[in-house]
Amino acid sequence: MPAPATAPPAPAGLRRIVAASLIGTTVEWYDFFLYGTAAALVFNKLFFPGSDPLVGTLLSFLTYAVGFAARPLGALVFGHYGDRLGRKKLLVLSLLLMGGATFAIGLLPTHATVGTAAPVLLTALRLVQGFALGGEWGGAVLLVSEHGDARRRGFWASWPQTGAPAGQLLATGVLSAMTTLVSEAAFVSWGWRVPFLLSGVLVVVGLWVRLSVDESPVFRDALARAEARRAEGGALERMPLVAVLRHHWRDVLVAMGARMAENISYYVITAFVLVYATSQTALAPQTALNAVLLASALHFAVIPAWGALSDRIGRRPVSLLGAAGVGVWAFPFFALADTGRFGPLLLAVSVGLVFHGAMYAPQAAFFAEMFATRMRYSGASIGAQFASVAAGAPAPLIATALLADYDSPTPIALYVIAAAVLTLVAVGVARETRSRDLAAVDADAVPGAGRTAAPGTADGASSAVPGGA
Repeated sequence: MPAPATAPPAPAGLRRIVAASLIGTTVEWYDFFLYGTAAALVFNKLFFPGSDPLVGTLLSFLTYAVGFAARPLGALVFGHYGDRLGRKKLLVLSLLLMGGATFAIGLLPTHATVGTAAPVLLTALRLVQGFALGGEWGGAVLLVSEHGDARRRGFWASWPQTGAPAGQLLATGVLSAMTTLVSEAAFVSWGWRVPFLLSGVLVVVGLWVRLSVDESPVFRDALARAEARRAEGGALERMPLVAVLRHHWRDVLVAMGARMAENISYYVITAFVLVYATSQTALAPQTALNAVLLASALHFAVIPAWGALSDRIGRRPVSLLGAAGVGVWAFPFFALADTGRFGPLLLAVSVGLVFHGAMYAPQAAFFAEMFATRMRYSGASIGAQFASVAAGAPAPLIATALLADYDSPTPIALYVIAAAVLTLVAVGVARETRSRDLAAVDADAVPGAGRTAAPGTADGASSAVPGGA
């Protein structure tokens, strides 16, 4: 039986927890995506001048990819301490790091002022962004997953996932407003800095909300049990990373595979499309930004719906539908973008993001349900963020290079399809997790427990949830 402390909180309390996670993740993703959009539009001119426009874009996206390289390190550090100290403390730290780095980017001198020091400083701040985001995602989704009602975990845990489209929506919207309100020359001169400086205000709001919530009751219970065992002279806990790699390495691989199509398709659909539409079809940057802006609003709306569906039919079926969808949509996506018109481009991005949402929405609950409590932050973060290095980090770079080499969208579409196949295989061999109880066992603290886990359970104990499948 789950401990009483793990019972679902009152609806008002749960909504406050969801709001705290959502606002925090929105701010973090706003900061992260703001960089990606600026990389596509202005950083090539400001930090890599004198290059061929497409080469400058490649260099700009290279600094964009550097942020992904730091995400696994963030996952390791934040995961370790999040499993030892708690989810809340680490979430506050990640928000401060991300906001501080983004605000500093808004103050950076450009290449025209300090020469090669400008891209070096830009890259260093991007590394801080990536490190912070690597620790943010796991903590945010676990805070909700471990508080929420098990019967609707997919729905409630999907709300922090909406922080990604909300951040994209906010970042694209602010940049779009700036390009509308000021001239192109003014935007390149100083207007691009305004969205980065606004991050300081958003961080203050995010911290105020995030500091108001309690630590996860599931984590508190697991920590209390671990401390009781130590007091009684019981076996010492392994480091979370060691425990994950010993008992959950298959789950880590599944999580990484599940993220391949989701990550690659997202950055092709939302970041690379700005380069493609403006360079291949001569579509105005403002028009392309507006298409991503409106599609991101739809993306925000469908993620909770997909999360709720995963509570009814399972995490795997919804994820598989999304992966198949983005694979099938790859060629129509570029055919619509090639028209050079706003309506078809909006349709291309919108449908792509709807399919992406089917993969992204269940991930919060799916990954949380794979791992035991005292290694859950580490396991979910490692699986999610190590995949981002191979998937999301190089996606705009690879897509831009393929376009430069072949002057055709066909290789890029095949790249997305290959990622979709990989995700279909990874999710296809995974076990369904929606009926698992996050608070059912202490296998995370018992050496060897993972070796005796019963099929269909996360940790080796019965994990049926009343009302589950």
